[in-house]
Amino acid sequence: MSFTVAIDGPAAAGKGTISKAVARHFGFAHLDTGLLYRAVGKRVLDGEDAVAAARSLRAEDLEVLGLRTPKVAQAASKVAVEPEVREALVDFQRAFAARAGGAVLDGRDIGTVICPEAAVKLFVTASPEVRAVRRHKELLETGHDAGYDSVLADVRARDERDRTRATAPLKPADDAVTIDTSHMTIEAAVAAAVAMVNKVRGA
Repeated sequence: MSFTVAIDGPAAAGKGTISKAVARHFGFAHLDTGLLYRAVGKRVLDGEDAVAAARSLRAEDLEVLGLRTPKVAQAASKVAVEPEVREALVDFQRAFAARAGGAVLDGRDIGTVICPEAAVKLFVTASPEVRAVRRHKELLETGHDAGYDSVLADVRARDERDRTRATAPLKPADDAVTIDTSHMTIEAAVAAAVAMVNKVRGA
């Protein structure tokens, strides 16, 4: 029997970390849907058409090296505003969500568009400044030279693109529970998410 957990939120809010931890805790499968857009973005940078890349995307494309670079992140954010790209990736995500044994999907439109009937919907957020600090630290640790101010500007620009795009804009589902991680430890945020899943499952 399938049990879907939808976790949405802006970049660097902690949704990926929380999603992986929740999936591990319950033994559910996990899909970082942002990787789908990064994979398409990477193929666009390599010269392919965005829509064609999205329609021919395969699971192994998510294993390609270099999907976490700032350049690919920018490309992903840009292709994600294209309605045809989003439409092409819907079936991939819904098939994953329907798998037996439970699934956790994290992204920006899981609870609103991809899995509106998800058993649990969470919206993980944090202030732009806190998210920029996290992203800046992450970039420095992976060898990317970036100033905090430019990272903050990038975070705000991505937020604006995500919130104002015509198709599947970033917003919490009406019945989503918001977890603001601005002043939370990872452990506390994960515990809050696990508690919500347990509550719905009647544990």
